[in-house]
Amino acid sequence: MLVAFQLALTFLVLLSFVLVVGIPVLVASAGEWERSQKYVYVGAFLWASLVIITGLLNSFIS
Repeated sequence: MLVAFQLALTFLVLLSFVLVVGIPVLVASAGEWERSQKYVYVGAFLWASLVIITGLLNSFIS
């Protein structure tokens, strides 16, 4: 269970870095928002899911 928690936390941190850098670049680029809007929403959904999964796994470890 500890390995699953560590993997979920690692993916959460990596995805957070990608979203922090990627979303402002996509929004600032001319015409890119319409083409990449679905990727932003998928990334946000994955991020929220990883937050919930990491919290649940943490409750089993503590």
